[in-house]
Amino acid sequence: MYRVNFYDRGGIVGNNNIVLIVLLGSIVSLIGTMIGASLGVVVKKPSNRFLGAIIGFAGGLMLSIVVFDLIPEAMTSWSFIGTIICSLLGIITIIIIDTKVNIGENSSNQNQHLKVAFMAAMALMLHNLPEGVIMGCGFLAGQSLGIKMSLIIAIHDIPEGIAVSAPLMASNVKVSRILLYAFLTAFPTAIGTWIGAYAGSISPNILGACLAFASGIMMYVVCGEMFPESSKLWDGITSSVGILTGIMLGLIMTKVI
Repeated sequence: MYRVNFYDRGGIVGNNNIVLIVLLGSIVSLIGTMIGASLGVVVKKPSNRFLGAIIGFAGGLMLSIVVFDLIPEAMTSWSFIGTIICSLLGIITIIIIDTKVNIGENSSNQNQHLKVAFMAAMALMLHNLPEGVIMGCGFLAGQSLGIKMSLIIAIHDIPEGIAVSAPLMASNVKVSRILLYAFLTAFPTAIGTWIGAYAGSISPNILGACLAFASGIMMYVVCGEMFPESSKLWDGITSSVGILTGIMLGLIMTKVI
């Protein structure tokens, strides 16, 4: 889980180094999403079985990180009740957005894939902002914490890139557009890094609220969109194995990294 200690900015990192901090943190974190997106487009014409397994795997990994990492971190930074309330607000928000997405149940499979990609991208954009804040504050501490957090987040972002690119591949979207969308999805990390670097000291309550809100959104996207889409693409054990593998790998990552 993320652990950030905050120090006085003035005595540790000068203003001249802030731009370097932001660039380094942003580049390292963006690499993870772009690697995942690239993996998602390697296969030119992915089969339904492959897509079902990949989307299930990415969803399982995301859910595992939310349950075993982000929500406990939010409760550590904030209160239990506050975490529950903000998670519920995140779920309600994405439900409202989901109902406004103009894609019905009888739409084509292509449009359904686009909807999954859109919902996943929106959740990940909101999730990446507090990650960037954490990195910026970590670098600001003048230790190796910023580098460590960047590497961890980059690893976490690989399946996120797959989660965005795989449904788009199923919709026959051009590779160049997929990579552009993946980049835009990860871009809020850079914005968050700026915020963290210039803020110097962020309120634990605000950080906890952001993590809880993003966690609620991600839980709905995974359970309400990604898992059903995975099963719809391939109604067999392959999708289930992908989901369970993602959950187990996420649990390992939260304990080992």
